[in-house]
Amino acid sequence: MIAHTLEETKIGIALAHELGADVNVVKLGCLLHDIGKVITDKEGSHVQLGVELLKKNNIPKTVIDCVAAHHEDIPFPSLEAVIVYISDAISGSRPGARYENIDEYVKRLKTLEDIATGHPGIEKAYALQAGRELRVIVDPGKMDDAGVTIATKKIRDEIEKKFPTYPGQIKITAIREFRAVETVH
Repeated sequence: MIAHTLEETKIGIALAHELGADVNVVKLGCLLHDIGKVITDKEGSHVQLGVELLKKNNIPKTVIDCVAAHHEDIPFPSLEAVIVYISDAISGSRPGARYENIDEYVKRLKTLEDIATGHPGIEKAYALQAGRELRVIVDPGKMDDAGVTIATKKIRDEIEKKFPTYPGQIKITAIREFRAVETVH
């Protein structure tokens, strides 16, 4: 995490200079963007926890806004927030940035999909965005709209039980589509 944060900060500083943004705000935003990940005694996403910690310590609002927006949880309030977001994306997505064993990564994504497909009425499930999103395809003949809502909550609860500490949040989207098609000759 330290290597990623320092790399992101270097990228952010370079972009801020290039774009005429406030370099100090970008530097602090990059250095503090994942500060919530070190808070282990409270519930919530690392973004929420980080924002709370920074507010408690009277960090300037412009820096807090950068941290709050770095996963697009809120609309970008400033150019500096966009730069922190872009710097995080560049650092985190380049080849070799994530040191997680590829087998463990694939296993984690497969586990998320298996949790969803283990529920009745679920046809398929796809873990997307490095496991930050789970798309669930429902068989419309086996489950009504109310059942989809209940199933989605059950999937969420099972994931929380299976992964008590998960980096970031997982968004579960259930899709139930019914189509009726007739052809006139």
